[in-house]
Amino acid sequence: MPSSDAPIEIGRVTLTVRDLAAMSTFYQEVLGLHPMAGDASHVSLGVGDRVLIELRADPAARRASRREAGLFHIAFLLPTRHDLAAWLRHVAERGIHWQGASDHLVSEAMYLADPEGNGIEVYADRPRASWRWQGTEIAMDTQPLDLQALAARAQAPWRGAPEGSVIGHVHLQTGALEAARQFYTEDLGFDLTCTYRGALFFGSGGYHHHLATNIWNSWGAGPRDPKATGIAEIELRLGAEAPEALRARIGTDLADPWGIRYRLAAQP
Repeated sequence: MPSSDAPIEIGRVTLTVRDLAAMSTFYQEVLGLHPMAGDASHVSLGVGDRVLIELRADPAARRASRREAGLFHIAFLLPTRHDLAAWLRHVAERGIHWQGASDHLVSEAMYLADPEGNGIEVYADRPRASWRWQGTEIAMDTQPLDLQALAARAQAPWRGAPEGSVIGHVHLQTGALEAARQFYTEDLGFDLTCTYRGALFFGSGGYHHHLATNIWNSWGAGPRDPKATGIAEIELRLGAEAPEALRARIGTDLADPWGIRYRLAAQP
């Protein structure tokens, strides 16, 4: 089950960036996205006809701190484990630095950062039949990932992000867990899918998570500075089975207690 089969899915994520050219080059060369629109002030990049990320230029923006509310990482979901293996070989051959790799039980993931410090996860899901639910919550963990075994699954060289790649989830830094739980379950209509060591995970339609919040670096943080680099907006695409109260607000924006903005759109 891809994350995009859910009643609520992640559409595009918008970042405020200082160096538009360098950031655009990174997302094209490292993640294999292609430019779809843009000018001197912004660039949209994606896969096929789907925009995944929009970069908005603000050369005067203050570099966001890792202790502030905002982005922890954007997670790019590849269609298959073979695709993740090909991407692993790609970054290894090019000498691209990554920050870690983990087996999360529901997925296999690798982590790195873009040139302005925004966290990135590149992952592939394990088959849904292997996910283990404990009541209403799913079992997730952070275990070592066998990189050699993964790399051996590559069937072809990396040719860029394959058709069907999406933003599977976005992980955020917030100032408090209970306020996050209330907003993401009550205002946005997500299910709480996992509680894990200072973090909460929220999903729709039985997916392990579309959004996550943590207080690992940002406990007690107030609203984020809208003039800082990093997350500017997250698009949520709503299907027919999304909560009706949320669907009634398609075309409008919501913001969580830390000023992280959500644009509500209809699924195509």
